[in-house]
Amino acid sequence: MRFQERNRSSQGLSRRGVLHTHHGPIETPVFMPVGTQASVKSVTPEELLECGAQIILGNTYHLFLRPGHELIGRLGGLHRFMHWDRPILTDSGGFQIYSLAATRKIDEEGATFRSHIDGALKKLTPENVIDIQQTLGSDIMMCLDSCIPYPATEEEVKYHTELTSRWAKRCLERRTREELLLFGIIQGGMFPAWREKSAKDLVNMGFDGYAIGGLSVGEPQKLMLEIIELVRPLLPDEKPVYLMGVGTPEDMVEAVDRGVDMFDCVLPTRNARNGMLFTSFGRIVIKNSRFASDEKPLDPLCTCYTCRNYSRAYLRHLFMARELLAYRLNTIHNLSFFLGLMQEMRKAIEEDRFKEFKREFYRKREKTCSN
Repeated sequence: MRFQERNRSSQGLSRRGVLHTHHGPIETPVFMPVGTQASVKSVTPEELLECGAQIILGNTYHLFLRPGHELIGRLGGLHRFMHWDRPILTDSGGFQIYSLAATRKIDEEGATFRSHIDGALKKLTPENVIDIQQTLGSDIMMCLDSCIPYPATEEEVKYHTELTSRWAKRCLERRTREELLLFGIIQGGMFPAWREKSAKDLVNMGFDGYAIGGLSVGEPQKLMLEIIELVRPLLPDEKPVYLMGVGTPEDMVEAVDRGVDMFDCVLPTRNARNGMLFTSFGRIVIKNSRFASDEKPLDPLCTCYTCRNYSRAYLRHLFMARELLAYRLNTIHNLSFFLGLMQEMRKAIEEDRFKEFKREFYRKREKTCSN
C-alpha cells in the first residue's frame, strides 16, 4: 500500500499516516510549501529542510511555459534542476487556466489559452498534462480539471464537473510511469449532489489519492467545511485526501479534524513578503509602529532561525527599509509556523488528544500579540 494510516483520533476523523513516494515517505497530515516556478520564493532548499518541509509543490502550467518541461527533462528532471531530493507534487495548471478567463477557451479536447508571458497561443490537454508531469518526474501528478467559479449556476457546475471526470479518465489512460502517483480532483461546486457524483466517478476509476478542488474560492468557511464533511466519507480510507489551496491555520486545523491529509497554500510565503506573520497568538503586521523598539522574537514559542536570532524591531526595520533580507527571514518564520503546526497535529493525533490540541490552539489565539 502506498498510503498507510498509522493513528486515528477516537474523537473525530483526524488521522496520522505515511504516504510512500518515489523520493521517500511523507508523514501526514502535511503542508506543502508552494514553489510554483521550481522555487519557493526567497528561500533555499536547505532552508526549507530546516523549516521542516517534507514535500513541495510545483506547477505544470508555469513550468510548461517557462523554462519548458523538455529542457527540465534534459537536465535530469525537476528534482535535479532545483536541487531538491525530496518529494514534489505538481498541480496540473487547471486553476491557472481558470484565472485566465478572458483569454482561454475550454472544450472537450482541453484548454486553449494565451501565455501570460508572451501572448503565444498554447494548449493543455489531459494527455499532455500527464506527459509534462512525467517528464518533470513529479512524485505526485494531478489530473487536469475544469475549475468552477463561485458562485456558479447548476448548469455551469454540471458542465465542468462532468468534463473534469472525462478528463480524469483520459489522464489515467495516458499515464505510463507507475512509480509516479496520480491524484484525481473532485469538483462539483457548492452543489452536494454534484460533489457526490464527482467523488463517486473518480473513486470508481481508482486513483492513488483524491484531491478536493474548487474550495477556498471566496465561499464562507462554514460552506467550505460542509463540503469537506460531505465529500470526505465518500473517499476510501486507504487513499490520501488532499484539500487544494487551503489555507489559513484555522482552516487546516478544522480540515484535519474532518479527515484531510494534505494541504498547500501560498499564504505563508505571500503574506511573509507583505509583512503579515503568523504566530501562536495570532497574526502580526510587522510594519505597525508598536514593534519599532520591540526586543522580543516574533513568537516566543517558535524555535525557527528567525525567532532564534532576530527581534521584532529588527524585522520591522528590514521591512520598512525594503531590504531583501526581510522577505527571507519572514518567509522562514511563516513556513516554520505552518510546518510546525502540522507536526503538532501529527503528535496530537498519535497521542489521541487532537480535541484537546484544538481547544488549546484556539485558546492561545484569543490572546493578544503582546504576549
